[in-house]
Amino acid sequence: MEKEINLGDIKKEAEKYYAEGDYYCSEAIVAVIKKYIDSNIPKEAIAMASGFPVGIGGSKCVCGAVSGGIISLGYFFGRTDPKDEQVNKTLELANELQQSFKDNHKVLCCKVLTKNMEMGSDIHMKQCVEFTGEIAKKTAEIIARELNIKTIE
Repeated sequence: MEKEINLGDIKKEAEKYYAEGDYYCSEAIVAVIKKYIDSNIPKEAIAMASGFPVGIGGSKCVCGAVSGGIISLGYFFGRTDPKDEQVNKTLELANELQQSFKDNHKVLCCKVLTKNMEMGSDIHMKQCVEFTGEIAKKTAEIIARELNIKTIE
């Protein structure tokens, strides 16, 4: 039987993980990719995403959701051997992911995205939950396309 993933379920579950405080944005994305696309991803991959929330360690630089998506792309398409040209494909896919976010929100900078928001406020949480779902879904779309996995909404 051909593998099939539900992009809507991936989006909703990533949002739920973040909204309920199970994981921060970057961790939630890696966790849903593990759950829905490849259960063989080591759980330590989620731990590798733990430093990226709130714009990399709380610095409010790059959106943690985008970072989590890029970590997930790296798992599937990144290189593990020196000078492996596979890195070029990974860079291309990472650029596609970040560009989709920039197209939707103009910037990747957490500080700009959360300007005038109190961290942890309802408006901040709503926005970041939505970013997490958006990037989880887009990451899954890219992985599915590249691995020829059927998707449904």
